[in-house]
Amino acid sequence: MPQLRTIMQIGPYTLSNNLFLAPMAGVTDLVFRKLCRQLGAGYSVTEMISADSKLWHTNKSKLRRQHMDEPTPRVVQIVGSDPQQLAQAAVFNVEQGADIIDINMGCPAKKVCKVLAGSALLADEDLVKRILTAVVNAVDVPVTLKIRTGSDVENRNGVQIAKIAEGCGIQMLTVHGRTRACRFLGQAEYKTICNIKKSIDIPVVANGDINSPEKAKKVLAITNADAIMIGRAAQGQPWLFRQIDHYLKFNEKLENPPQAEMRTIVLNHLEELYSLYGKQQGVRIARKHIGWYLDNMLGSKQFKQKVFSVAETDVQFNMVRSYLQDAELKMENVA
Repeated sequence: MPQLRTIMQIGPYTLSNNLFLAPMAGVTDLVFRKLCRQLGAGYSVTEMISADSKLWHTNKSKLRRQHMDEPTPRVVQIVGSDPQQLAQAAVFNVEQGADIIDINMGCPAKKVCKVLAGSALLADEDLVKRILTAVVNAVDVPVTLKIRTGSDVENRNGVQIAKIAEGCGIQMLTVHGRTRACRFLGQAEYKTICNIKKSIDIPVVANGDINSPEKAKKVLAITNADAIMIGRAAQGQPWLFRQIDHYLKFNEKLENPPQAEMRTIVLNHLEELYSLYGKQQGVRIARKHIGWYLDNMLGSKQFKQKVFSVAETDVQFNMVRSYLQDAELKMENVA
């Protein structure tokens, strides 16, 4: 018998499901967020945007804030370490159209942590409380938080941070199952997420190493989380959300899209990237996505080297189109 879809509620927003696209710097731009939403994600978050007002009007920040035609809720993630700066950043982004503000206390990148932002904040629970209080009090939209399980394996204070967050008025908490020190190494652990879920009443989202429908179902069962967040596994296979959604509802696996649909998805993605970034930057941004798609389609190393060397969007586009058409014909001949 089909399983009922889990419906998520964040403030006034009812989500179509409990499958979230993680914010990833250099990846989750407007184009990729919209694509993942079309292919089954119920929720997505922007790349992190600095709380430093001097950076708000740079081209990079403007592109990261793009919300054109994006389905609601439009979620903007902010990063910083100063409570007042973060509060001002929240107000600014709400004025720019954000429906929900997410605070980043999960990024392990050195350039973020060296200014005591991202996951570095987890070591200072008093500062965490001051930041969350300032941001929640500054805006009338829901404020959410993303964290890791702690600073390192000897200092997993995720439960304490979760309780602070709930007390400050945070309306949803996402937890990546690694510490700051772990970065992206080793395997994610879910026991801490389970303990966090037991300790608070607000929705909890489990994140880390979820790369298949089976793993999604397992993590939901282990953690009792309200939702799951998928990051790196969606690169090059945005249809993973659709597959997970189907598996959670019907307990049966959904195959990868047919070659023709994959080709349409990839080519539309490239065209949207060219449109958002312009020809010069668009061809560079597209390279990593092409690489991820080809990795998932068992693309040849020789072709990747060739297509990565071109600097014109039309040449890049036509090369990818021809390659995918040839792959499609080979599949048909095999069948």
